[in-house]
Amino acid sequence: MAILSAADRSQLAFPDSGETLAEVLSGVELDQQQGLVGQIYSALWDAIVSVRIKPGRIISESELGEAFKASKTPVREALIRLENAGLVEVVPKSGTYVTPIRIERYIESCFVRLQLESGAVRRAAQRNHDVARLVQLEAILQRQIAAVEADDYERFFNLDQSLHESFFEMAGISGVWDVVKRSQGDVNRIRHLKRIYNIKRGPLVIAQHKAIVAAIRAGEPDAAEAALRDHLGSLEREIDELAAHPDLLAFIETLNTSHARFRGARRS
Repeated sequence: MAILSAADRSQLAFPDSGETLAEVLSGVELDQQQGLVGQIYSALWDAIVSVRIKPGRIISESELGEAFKASKTPVREALIRLENAGLVEVVPKSGTYVTPIRIERYIESCFVRLQLESGAVRRAAQRNHDVARLVQLEAILQRQIAAVEADDYERFFNLDQSLHESFFEMAGISGVWDVVKRSQGDVNRIRHLKRIYNIKRGPLVIAQHKAIVAAIRAGEPDAAEAALRDHLGSLEREIDELAAHPDLLAFIETLNTSHARFRGARRS
């Protein structure tokens, strides 16, 4: 059963609800002592993949500059990064827009992650002598269990990202996680939409995470890879899961249709 009414979903589907980018990004404060580009990129990435900034929304450099109290240069560089990650597109003589959610891109991203992370957990298991990293994995896992018990989805999602990033760190290839994360825009947007449709797997995910961590701790690369593949699933399983929720697919299409209509209105 969905957790939002049809009226609520209809409101969510339209890319411009009257809320300014400053309102969407309220609470984000930049540390002027740190790199501004990375901070702006991260804040926008989070807002887009959580669908707080919806497909089709125009992203104005000047409006972002006001929201972040930053000059156009770091804002523009952050938007270039988002374009490379497939989350925004620049339409000549029109503007910069949040991209539609594409199922084919979602499937491709699942493939990329499965291949790269399988290798990462194998290497992590081979480096199980790194006690500090093992303690880190266990600590993240315990916090994620607490998040599930509290039904705190946002915290659960953030801890999920931290745990998977830690697999790459323990493998000694932390930079590869950056490659994976850049490819996961549509994966994460669909994950957030699944939450709206009450498609949750919290307890199952925890059990699967425990199996991966246990195999890494035991120094068993084959078992770690098998547990990871069971967790992420095959492409066929992803396709079947989406097909089992036609209401979710219809909602994604509504979002994308709104994207096309809104962009067309801006062009005219």
